[in-house]
Amino acid sequence: MADEQEVVLSERERQCLRWVEEGKSSWAIGVILKVSENTVNFHVKNAMRKLETSSRTQCVVKARRQRLI
Repeated sequence: MADEQEVVLSERERQCLRWVEEGKSSWAIGVILKVSENTVNFHVKNAMRKLETSSRTQCVVKARRQRLI
């Protein structure tokens, strides 16, 4: 289970999740980070996979609980 293993998020994954936590859309995060919306989605989906979550909200909550963001 992901809770038992140490999950490591990249700096970009953490940045994207912090903005998701603020309620920003992928498009808005892309503008802020100067990357495409697809790139933002790529990083968020990687974080979701690593944390074994199925939604952006669930991913942010789990990352916050594990002190990853």
